This record gives sequence, structure tokens and C-alpha cells, in this order.
Amino acid sequence: MSDYYDSHDGASAEDTGRPDTEFGMNRRQLLRHAGWFGGAVVLTVASGEVISHIADSQDANTAVAAAGSGALRFVQVSDSHIGFQGPANTDVVGSFTAAVNRVNSLGFRPDFVMHSGDLTHLSTAGQFDQVKQLMAGMKTDRIFTVPGEHDSIGDAGRAYRRTFGAGTLGDGWYSFDTHGVHVIALVNTLSLEKLGHLGNEQIDFVRKDIAGLSSDTPIVVFSHIPLFAMYPKWGWSTDDALKVIALLRRFSSVTCLNGHVHQLFTKTDGNITFHSATTTAYPLPKPGRAPAPTPQVVPARQLKDALGIRSVGYRQGDRELAIKDQRLA
Repeated sequence: MSDYYDSHDGASAEDTGRPDTEFGMNRRQLLRHAGWFGGAVVLTVASGEVISHIADSQDANTAVAAAGSGALRFVQVSDSHIGFQGPANTDVVGSFTAAVNRVNSLGFRPDFVMHSGDLTHLSTAGQFDQVKQLMAGMKTDRIFTVPGEHDSIGDAGRAYRRTFGAGTLGDGWYSFDTHGVHVIALVNTLSLEKLGHLGNEQIDFVRKDIAGLSSDTPIVVFSHIPLFAMYPKWGWSTDDALKVIALLRRFSSVTCLNGHVHQLFTKTDGNITFHSATTTAYPLPKPGRAPAPTPQVVPARQLKDALGIRSVGYRQGDRELAIKDQRLA
């Protein structure tokens, strides 16, 4: 958690191999669930169930703007990979600066910004300091973070926690309440063999953290690696996530936001909706479209079309969560 700007309020579907399927969905389902830049997924809670539909950019702007005074409005950025050097993006500092500028030109001041991991590429002290300084340029009261696996190279995340871990528990997890929403930030990148892993201590934290909450409390969960089985062959899943998901099923509205996969994807499972975010650094291939998830080189003029940020609006009373993904181009 990064609260050096201000104090906070408190404290799958795997590829089946069939030509007409992706991530275990047929193509019609994939088109219904997949987001795209400039579009939005509007989540509405009705009768205790989260219902999602794709809306156009104007709808999303209307939903976020309509939230108005007293609403929760926040931004997710992810996978800046400060320190990366390669042909996929020869200026990750420049593209992350463009993301900061996009945050500052949204037309509203976010209540907070969450960076969902891989802030750095090699987890050096210099890279952590650089990304911290870049994020300081965001016009928001609070900045929070969760670590990615690139933020834990060689030291089990100690350098990350020295810079961003003030006020966190365990290996960097935490929660807070704001605008009637309970936010949980999880760490699933420190015990990697192939898949993400939470561990019993962190799962116990979630159990105790939500024990006293009413089932109609909206829950937002951040993690770096997806909490659903997006593509386990590439490690795009968390091996013990179902234990946390089981704890969250009693809540009528749960939204899980992750990074790691460098592309937009949405999956709904009953009352829980999962949204994977894009990156500000470089694209990765779609699952199964390449031997491994390696940085993809695209024409320079197209790079910013593959990078972006996410803004979210929520207003108490309406129980509506509007998510808008925007490209940097």
C-alpha cells in the first residue's frame, strides 16, 4: 500500500484446444465478456446478482459523471515495468508518463489510484524510486499499490515493501473502506512456482477482515495475478484463489481487478465479476496464440493503442459500478 501522499480511510476458463473456443468460451461468449479500449463494462447489482453489459464510451462517461458529488471514483493503472529495455517499448517511462497525464485529464479528481503490480521490471531501488516519483504527479489524494512478480525479484518483495508497504500487513496485504465500499488488496506473487499463490495467513486475513460486513456491502478486490483461471498454462491463475472466492460469495456485489496479463478480459461468475487490466508498458499475446507470454513488438504508431488505464465510478444508493477502459493513444 502506498499512503505516502495521505492517510487511507482505514486500516477460468482454460483453452480447450477446440477451434471455436477461447478460454473455455465460444466466440459469442468471448465477444460478450471481453472488453475493449474506449468501451466500458457497466456492472449493475439487481436482486443480489451482478449483471454486466458492454456499453459504449459515451455511456461510461455518463455513468461516471452522473455519480457526481459523494461518489467513489478511482483509477487503476498496471504493469508499468519501469526499467524494462527492449524493442516492445523503448520508452516505458514515457508511456507511463502518458498514463499519468491521462489520469490527470479525466475531468474529475480520482478518490484514489491503484497500481496493480509490476511497478518495476527488476525491482531495484532506483526503479522503485523512479516509479514513486512518476506516480507523485497524479492528481489524486491517495495512491495504493500491490506488488507484481517483477517487484519481488531476488528479495521476496522486501525492497517493494520498504518503498510502498507502510501500514500493510504480512507480505503487503491490507484493506480499507471508502464511500460505502470495502476494498481488499491482496498479494499473490511471492510464492510462485507456476501459478499465483495467496497462502493460509492471507486467506485468514480475508476471513477475519470481512466477518463483520453486511452481505450488501460492495467489495472490490485488487491483486496482480488473476483470481480466476484465465490461462493456467502461462501461470495466469492463482492456485488457492477459490478459498477466497468462497468467502466472498455471500456478498451481492464483488468486483476483482487484476493486472499481469497486459490485456483486457472480463469474466462473470455468479455474484463475482473479474476484470483483467491492460498495461502501460507493452502488450502480451492472447492465451494460446504464442509459445509463451513474451513482450510483443507492434508498429510504433500502434503501441499506445495497446496501452491504457481504467477508471471506475460508484454511487451509493444506485448500487452501480461503471468501469471504463481507455487507451493512451
